[in-house]
Amino acid sequence: MDLTLKLIGRTNTLFNNDMEKHKVELQKIVSNSSFLVLGAAGSIGQAVTKEIFKRSPNKLHVVDISENNMVELVRDIRSSLGYINGDFKTFALDIGSKHYDAFIDSDGKYDYVLNLSALKHVRSEKDAYTLMRMIEVNIENTDKTILQSIQNNSKKYFCVSTDKAANPVNMMGASKRIMEMFLMRRSHKIPISTARFANVAFSDGSLLHGFNQRIQKGQPISAPNDIKRYFVTPKESGELCLMSCIFGDNRDILFPKLNENLHLITFSDIAVKYLLNLGYEPYLCSSEEEARELVSSLPAQGKWPCYFFSTNTTGEKDFEEFFTDNELLDLDRFEDLGVIKTEPEFDKKKLDFFTQTTLKLQEQGRWTKDEIVELFFTMIPEFGHKETGKYLDNRM
Repeated sequence: MDLTLKLIGRTNTLFNNDMEKHKVELQKIVSNSSFLVLGAAGSIGQAVTKEIFKRSPNKLHVVDISENNMVELVRDIRSSLGYINGDFKTFALDIGSKHYDAFIDSDGKYDYVLNLSALKHVRSEKDAYTLMRMIEVNIENTDKTILQSIQNNSKKYFCVSTDKAANPVNMMGASKRIMEMFLMRRSHKIPISTARFANVAFSDGSLLHGFNQRIQKGQPISAPNDIKRYFVTPKESGELCLMSCIFGDNRDILFPKLNENLHLITFSDIAVKYLLNLGYEPYLCSSEEEARELVSSLPAQGKWPCYFFSTNTTGEKDFEEFFTDNELLDLDRFEDLGVIKTEPEFDKKKLDFFTQTTLKLQEQGRWTKDEIVELFFTMIPEFGHKETGKYLDNRM
């Protein structure tokens, strides 16, 4: 069994049935098409890029701001999949920059544009400046790249969303919900599909990825014990995004059919499984201080100090959901994938107000977190944001 599946408490991969059913058609479409992948060096972006690459596209250009992660992506592909006859190139560019615009102006001809770039962390809402950066990356850059795709006559635009966009309680989820509103406006000019899914296990920057870092650095393991989450593997995230891009109808949002009884697991449970797999017995500590003190002595005894705690930080959602009660579902089209069927409804005045307000704040060079939060409530009146004054940066 795949180790990641074992650690997240599953025995089977999620999308085997749908991937096998559409295998021939998917291969045919990809091998005869050109692709641009944005945010390609993140965990999801790398997974999507590999799913496309292994089906030998005519052209595959990938863009990411992280030069180092891009290097690792290429090394990974060369070491696992080798080479293709098609045009495969990487570009270390900031999507919001003039350099990226010049790159698009030089060619820009792609059948499919997939945008996986995002500020994804709940911790990013702790200050006004990172929040504005989140707006730029999750909303403004998305709208910009859609308009460029329209201008270059692309067949389809795909953009990843998040389960946290359904009834959002944090600013990250709300930014993705607002992004979906902008998608609806542009869907009149180009077919657009998206995907909502859960946490990607051991993705860069995730708590589970942090477990690897803590072990390598000889540091204690810390995790909440009161929050259950769904997880998908990196490969599953790539399959889901590619399926939505190729087979999703205009305005479709695809999501994984997950069973609450089978697939929910706490971070602390994964930590225990992780340590046992490495041959360590978890040793539960009563505080961060105790865990830091014991890490110098316990590992030699085959034990690893852990601090598990109850969550009280801003932006944490009590439960995960992929759709709301008001959204229309199609649960019959795919075996393992659900589809949210959305109407092209949007409030042009609200969207224009959002754009004008953020532009004004950026031009004047100063803004507050309260101003941004108030703007988000204007866009999403039912926004369930709760400010506790405590953030993940204050945790070990």
